[in-house]
Amino acid sequence: MKRKRFTEEQMIGILKEAEQAGNIREVCRQNNITEQTFYRWRNKFGGMEVSEAKKLRELERENSELKKMVADLSLDIRMLKDLNSKKW
Repeated sequence: MKRKRFTEEQMIGILKEAEQAGNIREVCRQNNITEQTFYRWRNKFGGMEVSEAKKLRELERENSELKKMVADLSLDIRMLKDLNSKKW
């Protein structure tokens, strides 16, 4: 898995820096990121504070755990239905 170079806190800091500077290209050049990356970050973290980003990360983690639980339970249910449908 590819390692992230920037944390959410750093991304939000770069977005705020660009908002204050007004020149997106210059901020991207200084931080060695592409404009595409900047706009992707802005879509995800635009207008957020650091605490909100931490909550978002926690909710995403919790959501992925719940999805895994649902997948496991649905497999168990399918297995039990298959076992129950067979004639002994």
